[in-house]
Amino acid sequence: MKESQFNRGMLNFLKKSPTPFHAVLNMSAILDKAGFQRLSESDAWALKKEGRYYVTRNGSSVIAFTTGQADFPETGIRMAGAHTDSPCLKVKPLPEKVSHSYLQIGVEVYGGALLNPWFDRDLSLAGRVTWLTSEETVESALVDFESPVAVIPSLAIHFDREANKNKSVNPQDELPPILLQVEDNDEALFFRDILADRLRAEHPEADVAEILGYEISLYDTQPPAQTGMNREFITGARLDNLMSCHTGLMALIGASGDLPCLLVCNDHEEVGSASVSGAQGPFLEAVLSRLCPKAEDRLRAIDRSLMISADDAHGVHPNYAAKSDPGHGPLLNHGPVIKINASQRYASDSETVAAFRHLCRRADVPVQDFVMRSDLACGSTIGPLTATRIGVKTVDVGVPIFAMHSVREMAGSRDGFYLFRALGQHYA
Repeated sequence: MKESQFNRGMLNFLKKSPTPFHAVLNMSAILDKAGFQRLSESDAWALKKEGRYYVTRNGSSVIAFTTGQADFPETGIRMAGAHTDSPCLKVKPLPEKVSHSYLQIGVEVYGGALLNPWFDRDLSLAGRVTWLTSEETVESALVDFESPVAVIPSLAIHFDREANKNKSVNPQDELPPILLQVEDNDEALFFRDILADRLRAEHPEADVAEILGYEISLYDTQPPAQTGMNREFITGARLDNLMSCHTGLMALIGASGDLPCLLVCNDHEEVGSASVSGAQGPFLEAVLSRLCPKAEDRLRAIDRSLMISADDAHGVHPNYAAKSDPGHGPLLNHGPVIKINASQRYASDSETVAAFRHLCRRADVPVQDFVMRSDLACGSTIGPLTATRIGVKTVDVGVPIFAMHSVREMAGSRDGFYLFRALGQHYA
């Protein structure tokens, strides 16, 4: 695969995946097309050698794997991991608010989002809706309004002369977006009615008697793009961490299939991963127990395995270079980053770092190092959580980006392809 083809596919995936539910739906379609067989956790599994399989949980996490030709305890499993969620604004259960003729909806902040970039954007709504049918059954489906249907207008500088010096955001009072304008004599408008109308438009076959619940997020409708005078950058929403999901998926699909390989993409990393579909949950452990039903075989396989936890890294920002450690400031378009932290916020150690560095050398891929400044707090990833729960040797890596957790992030156009090649070597 050429770099240009890889980037086109990644941009399309980012555009079509406004929520973790949509990301997993799109990954499932790609896996189906590549000949992977879908499994259900509620069914008995009859796995075969040289098989290609995948399973989802909650519609927002996915594990795809190949069984290879050899026995798991003898070869181990080449693993990679990423996460499907990104910081965003989620609609509250009873969100309606009419103020001065404007219908607004209340939102909660999901994850450690940069809030100021959400103002003055053309926003849309997407997510999962669950409803009751006329026959008293419960069903769910995804919706995506696609077009701009909401905006969070900034306060004019005339009312806040200090806005450019010190701007903080109160999520409760300042983030409710405007959806439409209403008149005093209009009938009461409810967000669930709006959702029901959209659900029927997208799914005409749906028998919607009553909306029982939803998980709906706001997202920026501006599509991702390849930017820069030489098209050397990629900008868009949810680069953290859908870039890693797509990259790992493409690498797994391109693997020879001779050795056991696995990709896990968990939800809820941005809020701590403590959920049924998060890295602190039992999803990966449950799948591994079905791949290797005997405990001793499973422990032997895990001891011979390596997990590459892929999550975007901080590039050194030219306007804020002092925020980076002087010796560990990764540059965009200079290759994937190995992330190291003495307090085990990253799971990398000397042996797993060496293993990934060797993979990059074999794939002819440049590699960089990241260590947080000693006077700043360090984030974390699914790496330490997976290593703790499963006991698998793990290295934390990622593509360097700017504006992490903003509504629009920025990466180098070559780095995703570099990581793809490194993961391809891992799966070879």
